[in-house]
Amino acid sequence: MKVLHIDHIGVAVNSNAEAGSFWSDVLGLPYEGEETVESQKVKTAFFPVDKSEVELLESTDEQGPVSKFIEKKGQGVHHIAFRVDDIEAALAELKEKGIDLIDEKPRPGAGGTKIAFIHPRATGGVLVELCER
Repeated sequence: MKVLHIDHIGVAVNSNAEAGSFWSDVLGLPYEGEETVESQKVKTAFFPVDKSEVELLESTDEQGPVSKFIEKKGQGVHHIAFRVDDIEAALAELKEKGIDLIDEKPRPGAGGTKIAFIHPRATGGVLVELCER
């Protein structure tokens, strides 16, 4: 598996509009736009930083994973995503190494990406996403 760089840091928020003002108005990061990912019950907002992005995650469903995350832990860092050159090969390698995966096959993510999550119990408590663009 070849990890290219940190693709983005996902931040769970109650409102992209409210939270976004810090990232754009205070830090001066450009707002790249918003996208709803129906399959994950989330609306995303992106703020690029060099080769990476801050991705705000606003739940579109109170039973969605981001809503449940905020209910348990409050707003804050939800996951760290690493861009890989070949997500299918990366998942096969992790599975071969016995790493506990949430997704054994990639699924569609925001911005046309293919994504998959590694279970936090395999990473010391951090939700790690792999993504291929």
